[in-house]
Amino acid sequence: MIRLLSYNIKYGGLGREHAIADVIRGANPNVVLLQEATNPRVIEALAGLTGLTHWGSRPDYSMGFLSRIPVAHHAWHHPVNSRHPFLELALEGIDTRIFGLHLVAWFSKWTERKRARELRALLDGIREHQNGVHLIAGDFNALAPGELLEVRKMPRWIRAMVWLSGNDIARDTIQLMLDEGYADVWRELHPKDGGFTFPTWDPHVRLDYVFLPKKHRERVAVCEIVSHPPDLVKVASDHAPLLVEVR
Repeated sequence: MIRLLSYNIKYGGLGREHAIADVIRGANPNVVLLQEATNPRVIEALAGLTGLTHWGSRPDYSMGFLSRIPVAHHAWHHPVNSRHPFLELALEGIDTRIFGLHLVAWFSKWTERKRARELRALLDGIREHQNGVHLIAGDFNALAPGELLEVRKMPRWIRAMVWLSGNDIARDTIQLMLDEGYADVWRELHPKDGGFTFPTWDPHVRLDYVFLPKKHRERVAVCEIVSHPPDLVKVASDHAPLLVEVR
């Protein structure tokens, strides 16, 4: 069983190491994909605080990881025109490969097109794995088709961008994952639940996702948003982590 946590720790996490570690320990994962993990010293400290002693991070690279399971292989890949490199993990003794990503932010039809291009580059790069069991997880900064965008709760600058985009944003990024034969793990298990992960003080947007090929969706046992204790989750980051168990 892989118990995977995907967690955007906000601006590198410096000064919030203990709060972030407490949230991680409470979720009890054996692998953590981190976004905005730009400070290797913070990630090393988190490894010590959580007991997830296998770790990886690079200065100014968003994607990092922690793992209790020894890592057989890890690599960062930086496709042309992608803002953040994506991360590839292979764990010892487990034939499931894990890919972590952090797509470009901002809500507009123009940035949605850029996210879709970034995602297409990742999918093209992992084509050899698309028949096997693998997970793609992280902060997609995108909305799924049919899901509500509560514009009134957004900051003024985001509301302005949405207005310029026709009072909604395109949903190309998540639609691309679905068209490529991936299952949206949260939506598979929670068809009517919003799944909001951002912001932690007033969750109303689902930005964090885990996908795996649809033909392997029966392997998913659990998908949960880590929201307790709420005071600690709010202090640790602006994103709530997403936890998934895969057989």
